[in-house]
Amino acid sequence: MIICASKMEYPLRTQCQRVQKQVMVNGEKERVSLLVSRGSVDAVSQQMASHPQYLESFLRTQHYILHMDGPLPLPYRHYIAIMAAARHHCNYLVYLHSTHFLRVGGDPKWLQGLEAAPLRLRLLDNINKVLAHQPWLTACSHIQTLLKAGEQCWSLAELVQAVVILAHCHSLCSFVFGCDTDADFVPLSSKSPNGTPPTFCPFDAANGNTNVPQSLATPSEHITRRRSLDSSGDVTCLKERIQKSQEEREKQTLQQTDTEEEEEMICLADPSRFITDPDFCYQEFARKEEDHFQVFRVQDYSWEDHGFSLVNRLYSDIGHLLDDRFRSVATLSSLHSDDLKRAIWNYIHCVLGIRYDDYDYGEVNQLLERDLKLYVKAVACFPDSTKTPVCPLRWTPLKTSERIHINLLIMEARLQAELLYALRAITQYMIA
Repeated sequence: MIICASKMEYPLRTQCQRVQKQVMVNGEKERVSLLVSRGSVDAVSQQMASHPQYLESFLRTQHYILHMDGPLPLPYRHYIAIMAAARHHCNYLVYLHSTHFLRVGGDPKWLQGLEAAPLRLRLLDNINKVLAHQPWLTACSHIQTLLKAGEQCWSLAELVQAVVILAHCHSLCSFVFGCDTDADFVPLSSKSPNGTPPTFCPFDAANGNTNVPQSLATPSEHITRRRSLDSSGDVTCLKERIQKSQEEREKQTLQQTDTEEEEEMICLADPSRFITDPDFCYQEFARKEEDHFQVFRVQDYSWEDHGFSLVNRLYSDIGHLLDDRFRSVATLSSLHSDDLKRAIWNYIHCVLGIRYDDYDYGEVNQLLERDLKLYVKAVACFPDSTKTPVCPLRWTPLKTSERIHINLLIMEARLQAELLYALRAITQYMIA
């Protein structure tokens, strides 16, 4: 399989290069300590910056699904991301995508709750719930319901992009909770140290967006205007214009303050308003007394042989970008042996109902310490601080970058698992 993602250029490459330059200390790649406080990059990218090769692949994929060509409007994409993050009560991602949602023209009323969103988006709630907590329940019927919903039906291309966004954000919740980013999250506000209003994201500068708010603009415009007024020679007219200008400026400032306070209040809303059936959560895939779920066998449906080609056909280029992420996390230099990384990956798939016939699962118990298994399962299956406390990773000899590497493995393994279940259901619908 030819991977062409490295040849594709996106605006976020500049951001990633900036991160790579800042993590080079004495010839070694270390974590970035001041990026977030300086407004250069968000907290998630700060954590991933200790693995710049993977970070570039991650940012490229994320930028593509949220901002580049695709069948879904930009507000829809961010609202779907909000719905996905809300399933795990991830305040950090809900706030982040709420601000993006408003910035790309989303209707603020939608942020009042799921019931305020269009019916087409509300129809995604069921598959969002299933993929987030019990992906093995994803069935052809879920796909059929969405594609045959009358006037509110989804196209196949739209649904595929929506599923990719859901899976991406679900798995990102695991990383956020695993790195404790959500606990350290402090939302931007108009009173933030760097003076950045809540609706302005430092990502914009990295993405080539030069629409900086007036409060951050240089005073050259005001200087030019003053000189033009001074040259008018009409003192009376000048006073009137100055007074009118001051009144308009005060009015604009009040309106902007009210708008920012309203948007910030909306963005800091309880994530639970974007979900239904809050008691639906992860359950053990196979219990001894009720082992009635069919195991997903990779030999029957795999990413390499089935998922990649299907998603790439229905959503151009995304297959290459996702495949590059899977390969990047697998090839990262690490203190962990390849056998240990494979054991972590296969264990996550196992607890989500996916099995490899050619793998000896006895290696999981041999290679993964009990504390590590508890941590991996908690982060992969229920990364929600409101329900289950995340077990601490007590491998003290590990560097920070090695701990983050484990969280990256968890995130990517979960991402692929959700995609496999969703894409298999779509395949079943197409051949039915």
